[in-house]
Amino acid sequence: MPTEVSTGHTAKLNGREQVAEGTMAFYFDKPNGFEFRAGQALDITLLNPPETDSEGNIRTFSIASPPFEDRLMVATRMRDSAFKRVLKRIPLGTTVKIDGPSGSLTLHKNSSKPAVFLAGGIGITPFLSILRQAAKDQVPHRLYLFYSNRRPEDAPFLETLTELQRANPNFRFVPTMTAMGKSQQKWAGETGFIDGGMLAKNLASLEGPIYYIAGPPAMVAAMRQMLTNAGANEDDIRTEEFSGY
Repeated sequence: MPTEVSTGHTAKLNGREQVAEGTMAFYFDKPNGFEFRAGQALDITLLNPPETDSEGNIRTFSIASPPFEDRLMVATRMRDSAFKRVLKRIPLGTTVKIDGPSGSLTLHKNSSKPAVFLAGGIGITPFLSILRQAAKDQVPHRLYLFYSNRRPEDAPFLETLTELQRANPNFRFVPTMTAMGKSQQKWAGETGFIDGGMLAKNLASLEGPIYYIAGPPAMVAAMRQMLTNAGANEDDIRTEEFSGY
């Protein structure tokens, strides 16, 4: 297991793409010696950026790519900050500083306990890394992902996760949309917010799994309350909040 110390690596930006409306993915060379566990995060520092603001030149991102890949990918909502404007516009090949890894939102070892991931929006990033690595490693855990977005247009990596379900018989994917009235796309899946009824319909029991929650602070708090009300053990709930930066 990698130790969580500052690595002080540099890496070059080698790609970027829009992965949903208002959300972009950024790809970096993976520095030699940079090791992490699926679900962990890193800090990216812009070096001599053409503009900055009071929020500074460093951001923490979950690593959305799995450890087995030879490049690092992060994804973020593109609100109007100097950091994100620079990241969107700097030339490919630009060098950034990378520190990490950090964080402990990683898959538990006891495979007799299912893993249930609850994600809202860009909170999907650590779980994408975990699920892709789990598929490659063929881990025996039962894996469930409940993924809430307003519309399919807003949902990063929807197609990738659907493909993962086809490829991994131990993985069940339950995406849900909360504002289909504002969508231009058709949707045959779940609608409404993740709740106890949706979990009960898809899980053998609400007691027993390890739960992982990632998303905006209000969503994380609501999901934690819902789980404890439904009978989940508080000690079996692990969370990570994604604020609006």
